[in-house]
Amino acid sequence: MTRALVTGGASGLGAATATRLREDGVEVLTADIAGDCDILLDVTDEVAVGELADSTGPIDVLVNSAGIVGPSAAFTDTTAEQWRRVLDVNVIGTVCTMKAFIPGMVERGWGRVVNIASLAGKDGTPSLSAYAASKAAVIALTKSAGKELGTTGVLVNAIAPSIIATPLNDATSPEVLARITGLIPMQRVGQAREVAELIAWLCSDRVSFSTGAVYDISGGRATY
Repeated sequence: MTRALVTGGASGLGAATATRLREDGVEVLTADIAGDCDILLDVTDEVAVGELADSTGPIDVLVNSAGIVGPSAAFTDTTAEQWRRVLDVNVIGTVCTMKAFIPGMVERGWGRVVNIASLAGKDGTPSLSAYAASKAAVIALTKSAGKELGTTGVLVNAIAPSIIATPLNDATSPEVLARITGLIPMQRVGQAREVAELIAWLCSDRVSFSTGAVYDISGGRATY
């Protein structure tokens, strides 16, 4: 049986992904810093992530959904500490889990990694500069890792959602959310279940000739 680890699995896209993967018969472990999950884990703690990889047994699928939005403010009003926190969770956390679990996938000759990026990482988003920069880094990491692992049987891809109805956006100002939603031709936010469908496909054998790619899911906002 295929086994998956979904970080940020207590809510939002992570929880929806775990539900969808289980429908495909995948054994799923959810990890989060708090909440309703199988494993309590701070993805920024490299030692803890490494210990989990040693103790949990083979993981064939890794979905990196853990993330934070960070400050919703003008770039000049943000602090270096706020930036460090966003980059630590969104980028270093993704690096830690990939480093811990990909070697086992390579050894077994098969694996799927899906990193949750954002359209903000491609377009940039006013008043969310730290978040946008962190997701741009996730996109570049995905492209680099996908190329490095191209002959191993381990595929590394990312998705770039626009605004999705999840708790992650609860702290984002209504003005910012309204502006971003107004850019979507479908004139609505996406639903977590819709995104989970794309993630489930990328985690499966149905994908065999795509790695280092970024898949937009944006209600028509992005077509590139």
